[in-house]
Amino acid sequence: MEKKRQKESQTNVVSFIPNGDYYYKKSIQSMNSGQMDKAYKYLKRAIDLSPDDPMILLQLAIMELEGQRFEEAYDLLYHAHQIDPDEPEIVFYMAEISGCIGMIHDAKRFAEAYLEMEPEGAYADEATEILDFVKFEKDDFEELEGTSEDLYRQEQARRCMEKGDFPEAIELLEQLIEDKPEFWSAYNNLALAYFYIGEAEDAKILLNRVLRENKGNLHAICNLAVIAYYEKNDEDLEGLLEVLTKIQPYAWEHRYKLGATLALIGQYDVAYKWLRSMQKRGYSGDAGFYFWLSHAAYFSGHEESSRNAWAQLIELDPEKEGFEPWRQLDSTFELDALEHDREYILEKLQSEYESDRIFGLFLLSRSAHKQEILSHPKWINVEHYGPFEKLFLAYALGHKFDEKNKLEASFLRAVKVPEVLFEQYGKLTTVVVPMFQMWFVLCERALDGNYRFTNPAAIAGANDYLFRTSRMLKVTKKAIAEQYEISVSTLTKYIEEILDFLPESEEQ
Repeated sequence: MEKKRQKESQTNVVSFIPNGDYYYKKSIQSMNSGQMDKAYKYLKRAIDLSPDDPMILLQLAIMELEGQRFEEAYDLLYHAHQIDPDEPEIVFYMAEISGCIGMIHDAKRFAEAYLEMEPEGAYADEATEILDFVKFEKDDFEELEGTSEDLYRQEQARRCMEKGDFPEAIELLEQLIEDKPEFWSAYNNLALAYFYIGEAEDAKILLNRVLRENKGNLHAICNLAVIAYYEKNDEDLEGLLEVLTKIQPYAWEHRYKLGATLALIGQYDVAYKWLRSMQKRGYSGDAGFYFWLSHAAYFSGHEESSRNAWAQLIELDPEKEGFEPWRQLDSTFELDALEHDREYILEKLQSEYESDRIFGLFLLSRSAHKQEILSHPKWINVEHYGPFEKLFLAYALGHKFDEKNKLEASFLRAVKVPEVLFEQYGKLTTVVVPMFQMWFVLCERALDGNYRFTNPAAIAGANDYLFRTSRMLKVTKKAIAEQYEISVSTLTKYIEEILDFLPESEEQ
């Protein structure tokens, strides 16, 4: 009888597998009770389960928009609109997000479309306000090249560049240019991508082509100036500065580009003139705008203006705290170095992967936040460290190692490898960080395998070569050997040696 009851009970069990709609409803309940963090979490889960539900996409986009995460919001809304182009609410928010990211013509187009769909709709007043804004500000916006699809593809490429995925960005931009031969902004971005992977000559050829076919293109002139500045080509830079300092741009986009470029290359007085002119006219910029305005102001003698701009920057990007221009007098151009990014180092130190943690400890040795991080009671937990982590912590603390001790001598040679890479690249940026991450994965496995690291310069060159080839970047063994002052045969030897320590997924 008991067995029969158990059998009946089993057959009456209802299988419950939550779907996207379930989590969407949970998110709405959380919103109604003011639990926005929970609502956001539920919506993210709903998207995972129902990635093509336009209303779930819309709701998450609205939350991203309210959090001023405009790029994420645009991606979600764009996807939702592709799925359901006739949903009025999606159309309205396409107008809203387009205005937020500067796609002013799309903002106008979508606002008009919404009013045609629902002249008395819930968002009619807001749509009208968008059109009024466009009408009032239309003279300040440059006529954009390309369609929304073109701009979206270019935005995808830009994000790839921010992540350091330059081959993917280059592929996207080259295809875009093939489809749109006069889409000049794509040429400018492609030139920057070439420059970031070390193909400066290709970048300059592309930029000069833009200037031949689209005379006076400000972005191309600015990009050539930046390249000349980094290459220390004073003759070219002087000629380009002569042009840039005479330009009188009207459009906000051009003022921003000119001001930021001049600030980057140290022409602070003129940079401040253009960036401050935008602020006086009510321009509400992004974090980058306030970053360069603050620097231009401070180094041109406008300290109060600099501090005010920095305060606005911190509101938008709190992680920049500690990088104020008045604290960086030695070199303003080290501000983008990740070894001075406290949050980045903490992320590494708290990673579940040992290779990340030893990377973080190495960066700590060079960081402006070293003392602050070491002093914090929870950020460094020696009790949970393994032997390799303790060696890297000792290195960060400036411990004097015994070179007669085989283990310590081997460790010193291991840590010399990223030191050599730093000497080659100057600082840790998003462009080169994947190469350093690759090294610390190798390093962890090599230390565990009692590798002796006999030639740090050659190992650094081998690591550099393997990284570039894994990203399908143009490189030869001869060029790497010359860069690291070793022979091609020595480079080849150490490439073969460290290949043994690559994870299997890297070897495939």
